[in-house]
Amino acid sequence: MKKGIVLLLIVLMVSSFAFAQGSKEAASTSGPLKVGVVYLSPPGDMGYTYMHDQGTIAAEKHFGDKIQVIRMESIPENEDSERAMESLVDEGCKIIFANSYNYQQYMLNVAKSHPDVYFEHCSGYLSNDNMSNYFGRMYQMRYLSGMIAGKMSTSGKLGFVGAYNTPEVVRGINAFALGARAVNPKATVTVVWTNTWYDPSLERQGAVALLDQGCDVIAQHQDTTEPAKAALERGKYAVGYNADFRNMIGDDRILVSPMWNWGNYMIPAIQSAIDGTWKSQSYWGGLEDEMIHLSPISPLVPADFQKQIEAKTTEMHDGNWDVFWGAQKDNTGKVRQNAGEKMSDNDMLTMDWFVEGVIGSVK
Repeated sequence: MKKGIVLLLIVLMVSSFAFAQGSKEAASTSGPLKVGVVYLSPPGDMGYTYMHDQGTIAAEKHFGDKIQVIRMESIPENEDSERAMESLVDEGCKIIFANSYNYQQYMLNVAKSHPDVYFEHCSGYLSNDNMSNYFGRMYQMRYLSGMIAGKMSTSGKLGFVGAYNTPEVVRGINAFALGARAVNPKATVTVVWTNTWYDPSLERQGAVALLDQGCDVIAQHQDTTEPAKAALERGKYAVGYNADFRNMIGDDRILVSPMWNWGNYMIPAIQSAIDGTWKSQSYWGGLEDEMIHLSPISPLVPADFQKQIEAKTTEMHDGNWDVFWGAQKDNTGKVRQNAGEKMSDNDMLTMDWFVEGVIGSVK
């Protein structure tokens, strides 16, 4: 009898402990999923971070009270970003997004220290069991915008204000040049580097330097509208980036803007974190995933030419053609790819040379 009572007490104690543990786990996962976002600049830059924040807002609208977003803005690409991510972990974030290339090593450091948190890095290449990298095939939109710039330029001299000479930026410049030269084989693209993603003053200075060299269309891989504004002030054309510059500034001389749909990646990533199905990946989506698109084209661009842009867009969307297919020479005349060949993703993702027609140096 005594033995039975003792066994009963042990069972009750174990059951009580299990119930307490189950309650603790339920409490730890109850409430909204906390989502951290680390931004290089304020959303008010009206460019890169603005569009990222539009993706974040899309996620907030999609999930409602199922998530709570904590934003960290204007975080430098140094140890401060690591501290910002650690702070987000301390606040209970279970998935953290960081929107700039040079955050990646700092994010990897934090990811290795917190294996129970999911990390999402935009535009880099590093990964971990709990860290993904993601980006889109923006070079496709760069090509189309280059076609438009090549059509509208009267001098054939196009300018490009580049941030850093990373493969992402180099690839975009090359695609822009290939698009322009598909319309005007004599077109050139002159590049200036600012060595910053976000510096309105330096971005403007870069555009002015190109305008002084006779460029009549200014494109950019920068975070603000300053290069475009500098072009407009000289009575020239501009090609925006990230957001719809023509809509923002209200000037039809902004011919078009290659744009992002970051929410199309963030929403599924957050959903997988909620479901417990999140897996590390290296994602590079294009037209087929609606990660990228063009803004409405300026009415200054002839309507029949806009139909050519639509046709080329369809070709890429359907997988019948892509920008870096076929023969490719660099701007020193060296053959980089033979006719009939298709450049691999790895070669595009590590691109460190300029195509024929680009005036400038990657090194």
